[in-house]
Amino acid sequence: MLAARHVGEARVRVRYAETDQMGVVYHSNYLIWFEVGRVELIRSMGLDYKRMEAEEGCGIAVVDVHVRYRAPARYDDELVVETRLLAARGAVIRFGYKVLRVTDGVLLCEGETVHVVVGKDMKKQSLPPKYAERFGAYLKSRASHTEVV
Repeated sequence: MLAARHVGEARVRVRYAETDQMGVVYHSNYLIWFEVGRVELIRSMGLDYKRMEAEEGCGIAVVDVHVRYRAPARYDDELVVETRLLAARGAVIRFGYKVLRVTDGVLLCEGETVHVVVGKDMKKQSLPPKYAERFGAYLKSRASHTEVV
């Protein structure tokens, strides 16, 4: 179970189409990779975002994004997206991300996203109990351990 590790990891390889004329990854691709990391983190907790939408009738809408670009990624680089759940309370969920190049461990990008749980009518609602319990256990476990940076 992920709670013992406190960080989800997803790997992506930069495709040519994700780069700009300078051969550098276009900035908006990092947001897509944040989503990949977020979905994989949720999956590693034994939850399923797709099923949450179908069975619970809700989704998590992005309402705020902060990104800091530190170094460029280029075509064919293998990257690891590290994702952490930072907070979950009521209808608000916050995730943190780091994107690193696998070959040298260089931090390329870091950021956070804030989400609001919404129903199909796009009105705010609380996180479904199963998800709230699992997220709460993750956060409690994470808080009780000191991470080595």
